[in-house]
Amino acid sequence: MHDPFAPFVPDSEHCRSCEAPAMLPSQPLLHTAVLALAVLQALASDTFIAAVYEHAVILPDATYKPVSPDNALALMNKNMDVLEGAIKEAAQKGAHIIVTPEDGIYGWHFTRESIYPYLEDIPDPSVNWIPCTDPTRFAPAPVQERLSCMARNNSIYVVANIGDKKPCNSSDPRCPRDGRYQYNTNVVFDPEGKLVARYHKYNLFMSETQFNYPEEPEAITFETPFGKFGIFTCFDVLFHEPAVVLVSELQVDTILFPTAWMNVLPFLTAVEFHSAWAMGMGVNFLAANTHRTSMSMTGSGIYAPDRARKYYYNMKTEDGHLLIAELDSHPRLSPASPPAVNWSLYASSVKRFSPDDHDFEGLIFHDQFTFTELTKREGSLTVCQKDLCCHLSYEMAGKQEDEVYVLGAFDGLHVVEGQYYLQICTLLKCKSADLNTCGQPVETTQTEFEMISLSGTFGTNYVFPEVLYSEVQLAPGEFEVLNDGRFVSKTRPTKPVITVTLFGRWYAKDPQQPPFP
Repeated sequence: MHDPFAPFVPDSEHCRSCEAPAMLPSQPLLHTAVLALAVLQALASDTFIAAVYEHAVILPDATYKPVSPDNALALMNKNMDVLEGAIKEAAQKGAHIIVTPEDGIYGWHFTRESIYPYLEDIPDPSVNWIPCTDPTRFAPAPVQERLSCMARNNSIYVVANIGDKKPCNSSDPRCPRDGRYQYNTNVVFDPEGKLVARYHKYNLFMSETQFNYPEEPEAITFETPFGKFGIFTCFDVLFHEPAVVLVSELQVDTILFPTAWMNVLPFLTAVEFHSAWAMGMGVNFLAANTHRTSMSMTGSGIYAPDRARKYYYNMKTEDGHLLIAELDSHPRLSPASPPAVNWSLYASSVKRFSPDDHDFEGLIFHDQFTFTELTKREGSLTVCQKDLCCHLSYEMAGKQEDEVYVLGAFDGLHVVEGQYYLQICTLLKCKSADLNTCGQPVETTQTEFEMISLSGTFGTNYVFPEVLYSEVQLAPGEFEVLNDGRFVSKTRPTKPVITVTLFGRWYAKDPQQPPFP
């Protein structure tokens, strides 16, 4: 086992002192001394090493009938074999915590009945349980036991996504007909292997019919020697509860985010939106995605409020990938932390840059935007929809004749895979010179910009600043948000731009959700 709080050093330095000392104290005394030293080191450290693993999940055979518990466990062990290798590598490289993906242990495409053999009863962490050393304390839980041992044997926090089952009966009016609740669940085991967090996913994606909603959203946090952590799953990130509650009310430093994210251009690729969320919310964000190119699933990252520290996007191969990076333990206290922003201050103080006589409508992911074309090499434009006016000042480094860009605005309720209110200002490349293609997915471009300044009259304080370069690449440190709400480029020229976007979420305008079944 490595010291979980040792400084991050290159692999070549890990074995400089591998010879055993001539004499060792007794094992209990040694354990106590090492633990005390580790705690002191951690308390003195302002940073930690984070890891995320993008996993190419080994899927079960498609079936509507439940398999045997032994067959279910065999499949899960195959996936855990891969995850254990990533966990060991991360620990050897000094990581203190590793996040693995949603559905990373058993996959997806289940019915309510067919997922049942893969579920375990996960107790409340208040029971103070180390499954690795006490596996028989509760009902058989081989998956929790193995995850606990991975954490304990490698002295690292392990974050994983598994399924929880809870019995219920007719005295509970919400109890399903089969007499049990089934939850999409994240678990966290500390470096001793103790279960320290359990989170039941609240905002289920529309295809997750195998799971139940918890009766109330859970805001799960836990303390570590390197900051306060919160945890939620995938689709949760688009909603107020629990995501915003954890950051704005409970003041977590770092979010742990197992996900099975299907990329949607131009605004909702995983690396693009998750890095923007970290910047907009002012926290660290550790996102571990599943990897399945046939379903557009890729994109994991270690994101700080100022920039992406490490990220991975690969639609060309089917390989898993480990990311490791250093983060500030308390990003709000860091000198690099972005300043407080009044998102509408600048945009509300200027007059409209251009008339609306050339505006036109177009769809982006089923939402009807108002667009205006960038017809000149440089200039200033305004486009408005409802209460949102988007202002853009720009200069192209060299306009490609066959590449068309537009400024777009959307102020309304998105109603496709969920219902949530958006305010979006975007500089966007169209798929072709035909304006009817504006808003369709684009992955490549050649046009660079000498200068970009984008702002909007947002009615919300929750705005996520996105930049996506050609071939779905981010722009770490190349743009900044000014305290008056302008999102501006810092490098001259930029790399070829697909989109620069201010993605606003107006949670107060979301429709009230009906009681979950």
